[in-house]
Amino acid sequence: MNRLQQYFRLIRLDKPIGILLLLWPTLWALWMASNGKPDLTLVAIFTLGTVLMRSAGCAINDYADRDFDKYVQRTVDRPVTSGKIKPYEAVLVALVLALISFALIWPLNTLTKQLSIAAVIIAATYPYFKRFFAIPQAYLGIAFGFGIPMSFAAVQNTVPAAAWWLLVANIFWAVAYDTEYAMVDREDDLKLGMKTSAITFGSYDVAIVMLCYAVNLGIIGVIGWQFGLRIWFVAGLLVAVVCAVYHYTLIRDRGRAGCFAAFRHNNWLGAAIFGGVALDYLLR
Repeated sequence: MNRLQQYFRLIRLDKPIGILLLLWPTLWALWMASNGKPDLTLVAIFTLGTVLMRSAGCAINDYADRDFDKYVQRTVDRPVTSGKIKPYEAVLVALVLALISFALIWPLNTLTKQLSIAAVIIAATYPYFKRFFAIPQAYLGIAFGFGIPMSFAAVQNTVPAAAWWLLVANIFWAVAYDTEYAMVDREDDLKLGMKTSAITFGSYDVAIVMLCYAVNLGIIGVIGWQFGLRIWFVAGLLVAVVCAVYHYTLIRDRGRAGCFAAFRHNNWLGAAIFGGVALDYLLR
């Protein structure tokens, strides 16, 4: 495998699910903030910025976890852990991608740039929260959802309460899908003394995942209704509910394959919500 392919693996361009889990909430926010008519330049900036920041986050995560990943079945062959890419290279990649991402939003207003600094700090510190925070997935939800307040800031030059509530909803969604992800690695994480929601929740893991889905969809439903979204939005939410129920069938036995499949399927849950939002605005 050549070096370029190793860099692709480092920033997970071979696994776009992480990009999509960041992108969907950002698009929900852009459409709501702009009353269904977002500036295409903003859509392009936030889409590319999402790709870049997620990639930077993966690089710094692999740097931070390089001494732990060698003991986890799923991560043992990651480029930094396996020695194919040196640790300092991962840090440089993360730094360059973050700088490019910041350059993208330079033409935008000051508030958006200020929020972007907070987003970088949160993304960079997340890998270390797994060492001591019992539910690091909640912190991940903030990192993965910070495109929400940034979108409102870019469109409206302010961040209304609704944007922060959408961020709260995203935190619950992240706890749901990343607990499914953590359930795959639970045995390895226990041996390493890592903190994850799957370990913290114990035998209540499945029930709490489903509760998080319910809270996430409930908050989004209320906010969307306040924004005047109706039939198509509700239809999108119902599809998302079906997705969540499907995830229950995959994780109820706590098998590695089923939990990982449920995690990956969250792309469709996020897409269903966005589809409902976009269609409702389009067909008014």
